[in-house]
Amino acid sequence: MNQEFSDLSETILGICREARVKLATAESCTGGMVAAALTDIAGSSDVVERGFVTYSNEAKTELLGVPAAMIAAHGAVSAQVATAMVQGVLARAPVDLAVSVTGIAGPGGATSGKPVGLVYFGIARKGGDCRVERHTFHGDRAAVRAAATERALELLLEAARE
Repeated sequence: MNQEFSDLSETILGICREARVKLATAESCTGGMVAAALTDIAGSSDVVERGFVTYSNEAKTELLGVPAAMIAAHGAVSAQVATAMVQGVLARAPVDLAVSVTGIAGPGGATSGKPVGLVYFGIARKGGDCRVERHTFHGDRAAVRAAATERALELLLEAARE
């Protein structure tokens, strides 16, 4: 495993464990890499409750309750869908903290206004506001997915410290 992911994951888990915070992930373009980074750490099950890999639009709708009309109107890679994904996790899982990731890892899938490397993140605590970030990462598919995983872990760390 990437040592940077390991260090971030251990720090997140330690802070959440101490605060008795449970977390979950909702991932599209990262395909479970955020949950994998966290669960690569022994003993993570006392913090990581579950992960949703919702790669297809249908999975986003069925598992997280993202309205199909929202996906049709804004696209799966949008601030609106990232928000709905993280809110769907908080509504469906007994957790305190959640992160969502939706993006275009490439090499295909880009549209005008939505280039390869565009990723939206949602981060929220139960009962709190959702924060959304938009980033454009560069490189091949593996580089975009790794950068998105790292940023999702950083967002979890920031939120865990709040």
